Amino acid sequence: MEYGICNLSVIPVRLENNHESEQTNQLLFGEYFKIIEYDNFWCKIENDFDNSTGWVDKKQFLSISDVEYDNLKASTPILAYDILDFIFDNNNNMLPITIGSILPLFSSKKLTIGNITYNYEGETVSYIKHNKSKLIDIAFIYLNSPFQWGGKSPLGIDCSGFTQMVYKLNGVQIPRTAADQATKGEVLSFIEESEPGDLAFFDNEEGVIIHVGIILENNYIIHSFGKVRIDRIDHSGIYNIDTQRHSHKLRVIKKIC
Repeated sequence: MEYGICNLSVIPVRLENNHESEQTNQLLFGEYFKIIEYDNFWCKIENDFDNSTGWVDKKQFLSISDVEYDNLKASTPILAYDILDFIFDNNNNMLPITIGSILPLFSSKKLTIGNITYNYEGETVSYIKHNKSKLIDIAFIYLNSPFQWGGKSPLGIDCSGFTQMVYKLNGVQIPRTAADQATKGEVLSFIEESEPGDLAFFDNEEGVIIHVGIILENNYIIHSFGKVRIDRIDHSGIYNIDTQRHSHKLRVIKKIC
């Protein structure tokens, strides 16, 4: 088995092995993975965090040894907690990173990828489970981030990338897609049973889960739809404050943690 790590700010993960293929996911700085297939200038990878798969350009990551991979898996991840910040190598070269990026083997404001040591002065958070109430504080960090299919950074994020990153920053692992996220947790029968931080899922006419958001207090929801925004939620679904009509049909509410 071969392994790699994202050593750039953010790179696209594509459905197929070409640059015209749709972006289905992203790798943020420091995320590491297994390489499960090669095809010319592309690699199919399996993300260590959530086992999601896709194709990445071989020029956009760094290969690591099995020992380095095992060391990363054995460590408690430290995540960047500033919306956007910078790391600097020993030559003072600058690299921007976004919230949720992994800082490999971070200690004394230093991190190492391959043979390069970086300095990072920003705020961090450990990947350990925190109080559920912190989920809402994290969610509001992403408010007004533009929607981007497959995105998971404040510069562009989709609905399930948003919920996954919010939970990740609170020390809870959930799958990458809304449909897979909907298979987790405890079903709640009514909105009144939910509490801030629970996930609401929405389906299409065929009954396929296509959207997810985070429940707030007083029948509000925060979700990525055009941008990360706040709308009303009722037993029918999401009531869009701007258009004054329902935009998504409620399927189920789940308590994940």
